[in-house]
Amino acid sequence: MDSSSSSSSFSSLRAYLSALSHTPTRLALRALSVSTSYDEMSQVRARSGTSMRKTLRWFDLVSLGIGGMVGAGVFVTTGHATLYAGPAVLLSYAIAGFCALLSAFCYTEFAVDMPVAGGAFSYLRVTFGEFAAFLTGANLVADYVLSNAAVARGLTAYLGTTIGISSAKWRLTVPSLPKGFNEIDFVAVAVVLLITLVICYSTRESSVVNMILTALHILFIAFVIMMGFWRGNWKNFTEPANPHNPSGFFPHGAAGVFKGAALVYLSYIGYDAVSTMAEEVRDPVKDIPVGVSGSVVVVTVLYCLMAASMTKLLPYDVINAEAPFSAAFSGRSDGWGWVSRVIGVGASFGILTSLLVAMLGQARYMCVIGRSNVVPSWFARVHPKTSTPVNASAFLGIFTAAIALFTDLDVLLNLVCIGTLFVFYMVANAVIYRRYVATGTTNPWPTLSFLCSFSITAIMFTLIWKFVPTGGAKAGMLSVSGVIAIAILQLFHCMVPQVRKPEFWGVPFMPWIPSISIFLNVFLLGSLDGPSYVRFGFFSAVAVLFYVFYSVHASFDAEGDDSLTANKNGEIHVESKEIEDQSFEV
Repeated sequence: MDSSSSSSSFSSLRAYLSALSHTPTRLALRALSVSTSYDEMSQVRARSGTSMRKTLRWFDLVSLGIGGMVGAGVFVTTGHATLYAGPAVLLSYAIAGFCALLSAFCYTEFAVDMPVAGGAFSYLRVTFGEFAAFLTGANLVADYVLSNAAVARGLTAYLGTTIGISSAKWRLTVPSLPKGFNEIDFVAVAVVLLITLVICYSTRESSVVNMILTALHILFIAFVIMMGFWRGNWKNFTEPANPHNPSGFFPHGAAGVFKGAALVYLSYIGYDAVSTMAEEVRDPVKDIPVGVSGSVVVVTVLYCLMAASMTKLLPYDVINAEAPFSAAFSGRSDGWGWVSRVIGVGASFGILTSLLVAMLGQARYMCVIGRSNVVPSWFARVHPKTSTPVNASAFLGIFTAAIALFTDLDVLLNLVCIGTLFVFYMVANAVIYRRYVATGTTNPWPTLSFLCSFSITAIMFTLIWKFVPTGGAKAGMLSVSGVIAIAILQLFHCMVPQVRKPEFWGVPFMPWIPSISIFLNVFLLGSLDGPSYVRFGFFSAVAVLFYVFYSVHASFDAEGDDSLTANKNGEIHVESKEIEDQSFEV
C-alpha cells in the first residue's frame, strides 16, 4: 500500500495550507492526466496488495446480472413508473432495456480490453482523465448506495405484504423529521448489514448464494407471469378503474412513457455491477460479452412480460406503488389472496439477489477509486485471506444501512436515475473517443468536436420535445433536429478514421450504436423532473469540492512518488506495445 505516498500534503496543517496555495497548478497537471490500460492492470492493481481470485465464468456473470437487475427493477420501480406510463409501462421497460443494451456493448468493449474491477471509473480514467473519472466514480458509488437503500426499503414492503402486516407498522415514524425522511426502517438496516458480512467473506461463495437465490427467483417470476395472464383481463390495457382518469394504452401520452423509461432505468444498473467483476473472471474475452450483454437481453424480456402481466391483472390507476405485484392479490375474497404471499416471498428473493450483486459492485468501484489515490488508499485494501475488498465493502455497507434507515423510496429513485443515466452517457462518449483517438499521436479535436456537437443536438431535441406545445411546428422542429444529428454522425463517420480495431470484442456498427446510446441517455435525462437535477447538481458540487480540497493533492503526491504514471507535462502516454498487441490492432 502507498499510504506514505499521499502523506506530504496532509502531514501537517502547514503542509496542507501550502498544498492549497498550489491548487490551480495541481489541477492543471492532474485533472486531465490519463492513465493507460497497462498501468490499470499492473501498477494500479498492485496497490491493493493481494490480488482478487479469478473464479467466475460466464454463467456466474449471467446469474449475477439477472439477480442484480430483476429484483431491483420489477419489484420496486414498476408501481412508480405505472403512475406516469399507465399500461404502456411495458414499452417503458422495452425502451430502457434497448438503451441499456447499447450501453452494455460499450461496457463490454472496455471490460474485455481492460479486465479490472473499476468499471466506468477506470474506463474514463484512460480516456478523459482523472477529474472526469472521479466525477463519474463519485456518481456511481452514490447510485449504488442510494439504489441499494431504496431496494432494502422495498424489501420491507414486500415482507410486510407476505406476512400480512403493513410496512408502516414495521417503521417508526418521527414527526419532527421532514416528510420523506421521517420513517425509520430497522429491518432494511439489518438486511443490508447481513449482506455486507456475506460479501466480505468470499466472492465465489457470494456467487453461489446468488445462483441459488436467482434460480428460486426465476421460478417465482414464471409464477407471477402465469398468474397475471391467467387471472387478468385484457380491458385493463385501455380502461382505468376510475372513469374520470385518462384512458387508453397511453393515458399520459408518449411523454409519460419516456418518464417511466427514465424511472425504470434503475432496473438495469445490475449489468454495470457485472462489469466490475471483470478482474475476477477466468476468461474475460469469452465470458464478459456473454455475461454482460446476455443478462441484459434476458432481463429485458422478463421485465416486459412481468409488466404486461401486471397491467392485465389490474387497471393502472389502482396498482400499488410500493409493492405492485403482491398487493394485486392481497385482500381478495375470491380465494386467491394466498398468491399475494407467494409473490411476496419471490420478490423478497429477488430483492436479496439484487442487493447482493449491487453491493459486490459498489465495493469494487470504491476499491479501484482507492487505488487511484483520489480517495484514501485504505479503501483499496484486498484482504489476504478472503481476497475481497473488505474495507470498501464494510464502509459502504454501513453507509447504505444509514441511508436505508430513514430515506423514503421516492426521494431515492429520482436521484439514482439521473446519476445512472449520466454515467452511461459518459461511457458511451468514452468508447467513441478511445476508438478514434490514439493518445499522443492523434489530434483529439475532431472527435471531441463531434461528441460535443452531437450531445448539443440531442439536448436541443430533448428540450423541443419537452417544452414546445404539440402541433405541426413541434413535429417540424423535431424532424430538423433529428436530421442534423444524423448528418453530424454521418459526417464524422466518413471523415474521421478509426485508429483502434478491437481484436477480441468491440461495439458493432461504430460509431452508430454508442451515438444512439448517447442520444437516448440525453433524452431520458430530459424526462426527469427539476428537483432531480437540483439534487444531482448539489451532489456533483460536493464531489467537485472534495476533488479540489483532497483528491487532487493526494493524487499529486502519489504521482510525485511515481505511484501514478501520468507525466507532469500533462502529456498522455502511449500504451505499451505488449498491451496493444494483446488488445488492439492499431
